[in-house]
Amino acid sequence: MTELNASTAPWRTGVIQDFARSELFDRTFDEGMTLVEETAAYLDGAGRHDSKILSRNAALAYASESMRLTTRLMQVASWLLVQRAVKEGEMAAEAACAENYRLGVEGGEAAAIEDLPFGLVNLLQRSERLYERVRHLDKRMYVEAATEEAPRPVQAQFDRLSAAFGAA
Repeated sequence: MTELNASTAPWRTGVIQDFARSELFDRTFDEGMTLVEETAAYLDGAGRHDSKILSRNAALAYASESMRLTTRLMQVASWLLVQRAVKEGEMAAEAACAENYRLGVEGGEAAAIEDLPFGLVNLLQRSERLYERVRHLDKRMYVEAATEEAPRPVQAQFDRLSAAFGAA
């Protein structure tokens, strides 16, 4: 992946700062942190009980999926905390462009969930949806931005007019 460099970062920093100050960020941050707390409470409480009554194969799947769940949520939480640092002026938007702040790629195949407790399955599904939304934001704000040119809205309007009126 390409990192944003000094020549491309200035026009993207506004996008990054705007997102960090947006209602979308606030909602996503709240959802992510709430899900982290719910997951910790489940895994330390009802999840312990649920895992003890599973068959051997289901218990292995439970262990595997609970690790995937916590890893996924820690990646999302880390990404959200970087955005909050930008919002609060603790980190420059340019610094948030660094590769080490990008969302990691999930690996491995998911276990079959039909024998897993509802509480874990619910958290897995919710965390997957949140991860995909954050992955999309990360990709649009940072990864794809590294290969794009600065926006040219006036040229885009001329191109649309040319296309509409058949200009060559």
